[in-house]
Amino acid sequence: MSFVRNLPIGMYGAVMGLAGLGLTARATATVLPGVIRAPAYFTELWVALGLLFFLVLVPLYVVKLVRYPEAVRAEFLSPVQLGFCGALPVGMSLVAGGLAPYLPPLASALWWTSFGLLLAFQVWALFRWLSGGIELAQVNAGWLIIIVGGIVLPGPGIALGHVEAARFVFGISAAAAPLVTALLFFRAVLGPPLAEPLRPTWFILLVPPSLIYANGLALYDSLWFLENLFYFGLVLAAALLVYARRFWRWPVGAPWWAFTFPLDALAYAAARYAQDHPSPLWRSVAGATLLIATLVVVLVLWRTLRNAAWRRV
Repeated sequence: MSFVRNLPIGMYGAVMGLAGLGLTARATATVLPGVIRAPAYFTELWVALGLLFFLVLVPLYVVKLVRYPEAVRAEFLSPVQLGFCGALPVGMSLVAGGLAPYLPPLASALWWTSFGLLLAFQVWALFRWLSGGIELAQVNAGWLIIIVGGIVLPGPGIALGHVEAARFVFGISAAAAPLVTALLFFRAVLGPPLAEPLRPTWFILLVPPSLIYANGLALYDSLWFLENLFYFGLVLAAALLVYARRFWRWPVGAPWWAFTFPLDALAYAAARYAQDHPSPLWRSVAGATLLIATLVVVLVLWRTLRNAAWRRV
């Protein structure tokens, strides 16, 4: 059972990357109707894979919690790992969004569970950080998942009719996003280089500008100035792709899924922008960002399964 003991909670990033791609493809289908249909084999494949990973990981992590509580406690106490604990409720909310058209009551129950868990995790994370004793080298972009993860929940929440609750959790995370992002850029510029296994997590910086824009407009349709965040997200994505040009040298592990869901978020924002600006240019941007996100998800899924197979040999 050492596999269960060593299973990182950050593996829920796989649920985020897979289910997030399915929801993004559904959104992109509205601006590329001749290319993508929703629901269809392409969109629902990723939703189904996200659900499958969720159904596999939840019982495994429950076993870990029961048999190895000290290992779970260590993840929630470690400044390096704490942020990735938010992948559980955020991934759950994306699964809820995937199930919304098919099983609304179950999807709604999952969404409310993710809502409650995320709030509880955010309170714990703030308490842990306020307690001090954290070195600058331990700061990483995974912190965005647990504190800023609430900007993800409105997408599924609106679809399920939970608009007020979505505004509540969005407001908390949107307010925290500039503070955490500023700290991360400070750490990037003045701190030591991030360890290679964690370098994919810099891509999580794409999530705040992408989803504060896309979900912010979905909640408050008069806030058109949020479009500036999407422009910044495109430039940041270009810089991150250059930064990751030698990514194949980085050790494969749970942090590799940090390549996926941020690119999903950028593609989702691009689809939203193309809906509001239906020109060939922006439809092409929506298609290109979805293609990049898809290729990256396929690559990370393949490397993850290949790595798991090698460990069993």
